[in-house]
Amino acid sequence: MTAEGHLLFSVASIMLAHKLEITPEIANGDWLHMLPGALLTALLPDIDHPNSTLGKLFRFISIPIAKLCGHRGFTHSLLALVLGVALFWLKIPEEWPIPADFFHAMIVGYLSHLIADMLTPAGVPLLWPIKIRFRLPVLGKQGNKKAERFISVLLIVIAIFLPRNIEYSIFFYIDCIKDTLFLML
Repeated sequence: MTAEGHLLFSVASIMLAHKLEITPEIANGDWLHMLPGALLTALLPDIDHPNSTLGKLFRFISIPIAKLCGHRGFTHSLLALVLGVALFWLKIPEEWPIPADFFHAMIVGYLSHLIADMLTPAGVPLLWPIKIRFRLPVLGKQGNKKAERFISVLLIVIAIFLPRNIEYSIFFYIDCIKDTLFLML
C-alpha cells in the first residue's frame, strides 16, 4: 500500500474507532489529538523499508532495520506494536503529559497500517517471528491507488453513517423486527 493509502486508511480507522467507541478515550476524544495521533504512526511500520516515506527521512534507522528484519517483518507484527507501546509508555517523562486520546489514536494508526497491508497479496506476519502471513488480498496488485482510495473513502462513509452506539442500535433493530413479526402473526 502507498503512503497516501496508509494515511487515508488511518483517518478512516480513527473515525470508525471513534464511532464504535473502542475505548472510552477514543469515544470521548478530541479530534485535534486523535487525528495527529493516528497520522503520526500510520507510516511507522514502513520504517523497515529504506525507500519508504519514513525510510528516506530516517535512513540511519531504516537501513539497519531492513538488514536485520527485511520489509514487512518485525515492524509489521503485533510484537512490534506491543513493544512500541511498552517502550513509549515507560519512556514518557511525567512532566510531558501526553493526552490519553492521542496515545490511543497512535495505536489505532499503527494497527491501521497492519490491517491495510493485510489487504494486499503480500499480507503481514502478525505473529512474527512465525512466518505465517495474514492476508485478505482485496487490493490486488501492489500500488493500486484507486482501490486504496475507494476502500478508505468507503470506510469513512461507513463511519459517518454508522450509529454512535452500534450495539444498542443492533439490538434496537432486532427488537423492531421481532415486534413487526409478532404483530404480523
